[in-house]
Amino acid sequence: MWQWVRRLPPGLLIPCLLIPLVGLCGLHRADQLYGASRLFEKQMIWLVMSWGAMLAVTLVPYTSFREFSPWLYAACVALLIIVLFMPPVNGSRRWIPLGLLDFQPSEPTRLGLIMTLAWYLMHRWTQTKLTGLIAPFLLTVVPLFLILREPDLGTATLFLPILFAVVFAAGAKVRHLVCVCMAGTLMLPVVWTQMSAEQRSRVVAVFTQTDGESVPTDDGFHLHQSKQVIALGGLTGSFWHEEPITDDSSAYLLPAARTDFIFSLIGERYGVPGCGFLMLLYAMIIYFGLRTAERTDEPFGKLVAVGIITMIGTQAVINMGMTVGLLPITGITLPLCSYGGSSLMSTSVAMGLLINIAMQRGYEVTEGQAWATSVSLR
Repeated sequence: MWQWVRRLPPGLLIPCLLIPLVGLCGLHRADQLYGASRLFEKQMIWLVMSWGAMLAVTLVPYTSFREFSPWLYAACVALLIIVLFMPPVNGSRRWIPLGLLDFQPSEPTRLGLIMTLAWYLMHRWTQTKLTGLIAPFLLTVVPLFLILREPDLGTATLFLPILFAVVFAAGAKVRHLVCVCMAGTLMLPVVWTQMSAEQRSRVVAVFTQTDGESVPTDDGFHLHQSKQVIALGGLTGSFWHEEPITDDSSAYLLPAARTDFIFSLIGERYGVPGCGFLMLLYAMIIYFGLRTAERTDEPFGKLVAVGIITMIGTQAVINMGMTVGLLPITGITLPLCSYGGSSLMSTSVAMGLLINIAMQRGYEVTEGQAWATSVSLR
């Protein structure tokens, strides 16, 4: 047991423990501003369960999950089909009601895709050819299309970065990926026409935002309020000041404050130091995750590590970018930080798998695994 504890990588474990605690501080601030709720207590329960699941994943050699990957992928796709027949909630079908809780299938689907891509690519080296990208592309498009049908644009935006990062780490040539990107760019007009009016309005709001005092009444309202809440905290945050900072209660009005815009509450409460500390924790995951991928000899573990850090890093950048007006509001949560049991649990399990990979010493590459010699993080 002591040897297991000594092998735990602090560079990955510390962010996994601290980021959810920062999120609880944000939820507590939301209760102060918008009234008490039971979400804080529910998130604490989910956090304990998620930490338990994360540590449980580290106890089993990650290679045991290797052949299980395609079954996990198939189960996730089946759940994505089932959720389309569920009653809509706020205009979308994202959750499957399970009594006392609602389950969001798109959350574990991301990890299922990462593991399946790694499982598929580790058995083949044809991904160095352009035709070798077809199967990974199809594996990604199927859940991507189903998630867009919910609709859930935020989660869907993570799938293509995951695909590109994993196939690139598996040896795909840069020129092939550039060709795919160019082909995807030609499809943007088609994607635009398939987006809902609300989604298009959110994209336009990023380019039409103003710093004036007038409050927008359209989808720019969310962005305006997000930036205003952050500004109310000032440089050092409201934690050091007597409350309230302003008597205008409408200034703090922020829809989805506990989920999509929890970064705004953290900025309001703890200012630049709080935001910088949170970004440092995510940077630690990316840095030590890359070191884990670089030092892992076994191809499945290497590709899974690349996929997980891409998923978490991309999601964090998109969420923080949209709260300050640098990116469109897509309805994506801040990983390990925002309120949400499905998101917290699935991300914690993914981090447990990454920690598991970091705890292993690697595997000798046999002569039959000649493909693995071409795997590198360029």
